[in-house]
Amino acid sequence: MGRSKMHPIPIIRTEERDSGPWPLISEDTDGEPRRVHPDVTSHRVAHTKANGKRVRRDKLDVPDPFGDGVMCLIDRNGSYPSACSAVLLAPNKLLLTGPLNAFDKTQAGIYLIDIPQWNHPDMPHLLGRIIDRPDDQGRVWVTTPHIKQLEKLVREGHLDAIPAIHESWTGKANESLFKPFYAAARQACTELVQTAGDPYKAYKTRLPIALRLLWPKRPEQRSPFWRPDWRMSMVAEASVRHWTVAFKAAQEGHKLIALHNVDAAIFWTPEGMPPRHIPDRASFGEVKAKLVQRGESIPEGDD
Repeated sequence: MGRSKMHPIPIIRTEERDSGPWPLISEDTDGEPRRVHPDVTSHRVAHTKANGKRVRRDKLDVPDPFGDGVMCLIDRNGSYPSACSAVLLAPNKLLLTGPLNAFDKTQAGIYLIDIPQWNHPDMPHLLGRIIDRPDDQGRVWVTTPHIKQLEKLVREGHLDAIPAIHESWTGKANESLFKPFYAAARQACTELVQTAGDPYKAYKTRLPIALRLLWPKRPEQRSPFWRPDWRMSMVAEASVRHWTVAFKAAQEGHKLIALHNVDAAIFWTPEGMPPRHIPDRASFGEVKAKLVQRGESIPEGDD
């Protein structure tokens, strides 16, 4: 932050947090997609990891009418930190910019919009859980990554028009503020995955904690940051990237049976035919595919 030419403001003073844009930002603003196909049953089951540890994992019961096939799990390696490579946000304070006739690409922040109609039943709504809590007029607050993606879907013909922006709080946009953090996280991952053991486990544990401290929730959490707009924009960027990969696979004809947060999408596919644009292994920030047999639990993390 100290090296940035944007002179970012990493912390909003306590006395300012109950006014302006800050009460408008919630955890739901991340837009994380959460959906299980209505004909598929999901439940938690006991699972024993390779090291003997007992955990709980999701199990999806796929009905016989789906035909022969396997579950294809796709996920991104380091989804949250890789989203930091180019997330568009405002390094300085957000200012009230009111209703907008169009999205200004030089600005970033939060926007109050109508929920766009989504007419693709094979995919959940792009805005994920944002749409579950509209205001009295059916409008929701979103961050810049979702506005950018809505514009892209309009250009590609999947949406008729960008929804109206009824209110906005924005600042001058920048997409490189977190890039040094992304580069450091990627280098650490590359080095520590070879070392494995406790150093790699510590890295996996500390990384999400560091990102959550962009918006500390408890007084005892000492942090040099308090920027909920940065935190939610970063998670929204990861959500958008995850949703986009899943949508591309669905367009290829693969049947989406579950979309979990920003880490995993599960498709029902003929055995040996995963989505053609996704490899079976990936480096930091890339997407990989894994085939899971019918009746097996869904692996997570380093299972």
